[in-house]
Amino acid sequence: MDEKNIVAVEARDLAKQFGKVDAVKGATFSVLEGEIFGFLGPNGAGKTTIINMLTGLARPDKGQISYSGHDYTKNIKKAQHLMGIVPDESNLYPELTGFENLCFCASLYGIVKREREKRARELLDSFGLAQAANRKFGGYSRGMKRRLTIAAGVIHQPRILFLDEPTSGIDIANARQIRKLISSLKTSGTTVFLTTHYIEEAERLCDRIAFIVDGRVVRTEVTTDLLRDVQGQHIIELAVSEDLKRFPEGISEEFGDLAFDMPSSNTLRAIAESRFPLGPLVRFLEERNINITEARSIRPSLEDVFVQITGIESDRMKTEKERKDKQ
Repeated sequence: MDEKNIVAVEARDLAKQFGKVDAVKGATFSVLEGEIFGFLGPNGAGKTTIINMLTGLARPDKGQISYSGHDYTKNIKKAQHLMGIVPDESNLYPELTGFENLCFCASLYGIVKREREKRARELLDSFGLAQAANRKFGGYSRGMKRRLTIAAGVIHQPRILFLDEPTSGIDIANARQIRKLISSLKTSGTTVFLTTHYIEEAERLCDRIAFIVDGRVVRTEVTTDLLRDVQGQHIIELAVSEDLKRFPEGISEEFGDLAFDMPSSNTLRAIAESRFPLGPLVRFLEERNINITEARSIRPSLEDVFVQITGIESDRMKTEKERKDKQ
């Protein structure tokens, strides 16, 4: 088998119910060795629940979990030496220094003192935290905490790293640093499984993406192939002066060769397979007292693919991102 196609993790028909709520509904996917694999979906879609099942923090009601071709469904703990886990909230100790936290995590994996201290110093340096090594973790900034938590997740050099919302609530500068760290982990040979509801993050980082909605994996694809689906499209985005509660009446009939989308209540997109004249569309809207404040051509992105596949409008994802950033 081609090394690039070796399966690191495979899930088949995973399902999990909490009370009467079906959190995960028959999820099937595989993660290849050496790739960055992304789970993209809104909050509540089942991303964290799936990570918890894959890492042994939750037991699936049904389904199968395999690592490197071996079935670990009934005893995930036997596979935990293969994985590093970075939850969406830090699990490190505020009263310990950064160096002490890393050494403690290393000791849990049976790494001898001399080796764990060496490994801790190396990670502190490569993660840009060397100067904060002897400061208590509780005094770190949010971005520094996130970086140290990721360092703790790879202290034992796992074959696969699980990252749950790695840049959630992090400022732009720290988010950029963390993305660079994630890319460097892939370069060093670590397989990365990350969940996110930041569409632009998935587009920048991931080799393959699985879209998850309401507990179901609705599509898994190589990121470049997903983008290729929309690369031939021509999209004009129109900003209007008032909120639109629905598509202007008769617009689809008048412009049958165009498709329309409303990313937000004051934005209308016209989509076509080839370039089209804008004047007739603007006149049509102005005749219906819909004033255009801006018109621009936009490059199709993963956001457009996500909306097409899931039916979830992008403003919902952006609202969730803004809410998480403020927490």
